[in-house]
Amino acid sequence: VQLQASGGGLVQAGDSLRLSCAASRRTGTNNAMGWFRQAPGKERDFVATISWNGGISNYADSVKGRFTISRDNAKGVTYLEMSSLKPEDTAVYYCAVGLRAFAGTAPKDYRYWGQGTLVTVSS
Repeated sequence: VQLQASGGGLVQAGDSLRLSCAASRRTGTNNAMGWFRQAPGKERDFVATISWNGGISNYADSVKGRFTISRDNAKGVTYLEMSSLKPEDTAVYYCAVGLRAFAGTAPKDYRYWGQGTLVTVSS
């Protein structure tokens, strides 16, 4: 399984951006999906997760109210809508397939990982 994350780029503080994560084949439709991010010199941090059917989502406190995770199982794509971006949101963003229908906030709760897409927010 390959995950292709896209949509990153250079934006200004306050701007919006939408990330996409496409699976190479229809896998993960029975699994949760998650987004993580890793800033230079820091650990990979949880951003958001969504259950297998999109019914339940969970967010890191730092992005609540600004980011929205969603999925289209028919297309095999998971999205991360980001608004009111801040310089501290600058990181490489990774998508991942959860081990189960509902996943937690730890990287160990996920298996397949995408290659990451860079988001840079200037002040």
